[in-house]
Amino acid sequence: MLHKLTALAAVMALALPTAHAQDDDEGTRARGPGSGADFSTAPRVDVHKPVQLIPLYMRDKRIHGLQPFQELVDKTPEGGVLKVPAGHYAGPVHVKKRMIIEPAGEGEVVIDGGDKGTVFVLETNEATLRKLTITGSGESHDADDTCLNIRGHGNLIENLHIADCLFGIDLKQADHNIVRNSKVRSKDFELGVRGDGIRLWYSHDNLIENNLVTDTRDMVAWYSHRNIYRGNEGRRSRYSIHFMFANDNIVENNRFYDNAVGIYFMYMEGGAARNNIISHATGATGMGLGFKESSDILLENNEIIYCAVGVGSDLSPFQPDTTIRFVNNRFAFNGIAIQLTSELGGNEMHGNTFEGNLTDVFQAGRGRAEGVKNKWEGNYFDTYQGFDRDEDGVGDTPHEEYAYADRIWMEIPNARFFKTSPVLEMLDFLERLAPFSTPDLQARDPKPLYIKPERRIEGSAS
Repeated sequence: MLHKLTALAAVMALALPTAHAQDDDEGTRARGPGSGADFSTAPRVDVHKPVQLIPLYMRDKRIHGLQPFQELVDKTPEGGVLKVPAGHYAGPVHVKKRMIIEPAGEGEVVIDGGDKGTVFVLETNEATLRKLTITGSGESHDADDTCLNIRGHGNLIENLHIADCLFGIDLKQADHNIVRNSKVRSKDFELGVRGDGIRLWYSHDNLIENNLVTDTRDMVAWYSHRNIYRGNEGRRSRYSIHFMFANDNIVENNRFYDNAVGIYFMYMEGGAARNNIISHATGATGMGLGFKESSDILLENNEIIYCAVGVGSDLSPFQPDTTIRFVNNRFAFNGIAIQLTSELGGNEMHGNTFEGNLTDVFQAGRGRAEGVKNKWEGNYFDTYQGFDRDEDGVGDTPHEEYAYADRIWMEIPNARFFKTSPVLEMLDFLERLAPFSTPDLQARDPKPLYIKPERRIEGSAS
């Protein structure tokens, strides 16, 4: 701690120019103290909480008779391989050296934390954990009680079974790690008080691949850039993946079922989501893809089906002269396929399929000319009412989405329950037949596809 304070004091001294320098540099004096400081060589200061492991004697008595797993770790030299005999072992475990840990044979190796604190901390680089079962963390959100806490770089984590844990796998300031082929499940709590299944915090360039995450709270990436989420499956959680201030992340070939929200992009720039299946994001807040003040994101070849809202977008794209591109996605059997709230244009829709949705497009709080701010071209709508006389596969007339009596259920959410009732259907028919007011244009596709395109999700039999 003393050397960190000394280094910090040195940096602060560099940031404060001398009186002589201020006299000689009018520009610096005008801009204020510290304006010319160079922080490129400043020491990196860790900002996460230090590791605090609760000792074994303070954990549940059921694990007091088990062999402490830490003993095996301590006996293994730096760079060595720890072949663990099958059996049950007691946590906590703190690995601070490069090593490989894996079972000696086919039997199961279980490390139990005794329902108190964090079970396993990996605070090293280029280590490997393989085919372990880690269970029994504590229940404290304040302490981030976790089954596996990773605080190093270049580690390989594979084929783990994480169960009965508040937080499953927690990466803190951990880069270039691989987490794959693992199963993660939280404690049997109500949804809002579970922990996150896989969490990245200030962690970059990691690969999260082929994991099964069930019955957790969220899978999150906060302040974490250039990570790849590939081939994962998420079920019965809140957010399948929640990005916040996390740029250039890739989400591909994942399957998310029965979660409240599929993928949510919040304050994010860059990145892509492609070849994912998001299904049955239902309930009052059900949403397949969500955007909040995000920019420059590509959504390509995804299946968004049976969701309350397929896409919910607020002030996105946010940065000037940026776009959010939707290419070759399928939106089917959703309540609202695309919902744009307070958006400013910049969304581009190409080659998407809209079928079986109660409403394809809904723009809230916009004038009737605002529907043309976004670019729609070459999409398929099962509600298209035109023809294709020249048989070129493109409709002869544009497809236009208008809001008629729909405004009742759009502006009064409680009325959505009656969306397909005879009364609202009759009002909608009368409005279209003889509108009492000018309807609001929601979207206009000048070249709608006449025949539904064939599609295939990579890695899926559908």
